[in-house]
Amino acid sequence: MRFLVTGGAGYIGSHTCKALAASGHIPITYDNLVYGHPWAVRWGPLEQGDIADRERLDQVIKQYQPEAVIHFAAYTYVGESVQDPAKYYRNNVVGSLSLLEAMRDHGIPYIVFSSTCASYGIPEQIPIPESHPQRPINPYGQSKLMVEQMLRDFRAAYGIQSISLRYFNAAGADPEGEIGEAHNPETHLIPLVLDAASGRRPHITLFGDDYDTPDGTCIRDYIHVSDLARAHVLAVEALVTHQPVQAAYNLGNGQGFSVKEVIAAAEAVTQKQIPVQIGARRPGDPPRLVGDASAIMRDLSWKPTYTKLAQILETAWLWHQKQPYQKAV
Repeated sequence: MRFLVTGGAGYIGSHTCKALAASGHIPITYDNLVYGHPWAVRWGPLEQGDIADRERLDQVIKQYQPEAVIHFAAYTYVGESVQDPAKYYRNNVVGSLSLLEAMRDHGIPYIVFSSTCASYGIPEQIPIPESHPQRPINPYGQSKLMVEQMLRDFRAAYGIQSISLRYFNAAGADPEGEIGEAHNPETHLIPLVLDAASGRRPHITLFGDDYDTPDGTCIRDYIHVSDLARAHVLAVEALVTHQPVQAAYNLGNGQGFSVKEVIAAAEAVTQKQIPVQIGARRPGDPPRLVGDASAIMRDLSWKPTYTKLAQILETAWLWHQKQPYQKAV
């Protein structure tokens, strides 16, 4: 089957394209290349374009006639979303509306949406179930929640079937070393820690060490990017084969690791000492974010294969060592 993958040149999108191809499908990457990379598109055609460009979307859809859409294209920097919310609402919300209208007009009935645990806001319970209230505390999370609402309304009005995948902290890299994480700027903890291990960055900063956690640092649920990718394949296949599914699923390992635990594990994997500095807390950082992914395990027979932090770090380190040396600013 042919699937249109918006944002398929990005981190999670490119890994999903590889997983789709491994399952016998044809991923058509549609990406404006603002953050995506042409070198990450290796398992299907690349069509450059913006989701807000309706004329270009129509052209690509007519050319390939995809059976479904997997929608990753979004801006994802939480801090930036607070400083420039207009950018996030224009791209993530208005752009998604453009995509959904194109799907409606061309008769594409299925979409898997890349959502986020940021839509929950400050958690009331751990692990977080899908039924947890969604009260985002930043425009990024709010923009994703708005798209989830649009999907519910498009299902009711136009019959477009959807699954929103709310994931926690994507991490790691393709185990075969073909693709991996390459953000600019980089904000994810694991690549920043590996930068510090390799000397590309002078140190890693802990944003607060006085949280109500066993070691005082924030706890997060890290899920390997290949496990995320496989979940998207299962989700889109479930839609097109009319399997009974929920409208939204959490994707996580169901276990949390603190920032200090990540640093200690990275030191063990890299065999290098990692310099650490203590900084101030970041506004809106919950002490714990851990997801309950039992629903997708039950409905789609998905389960994470990379459950140990060391396994995730090993794939990230393999990819990190292959990248050209560039000292971080």
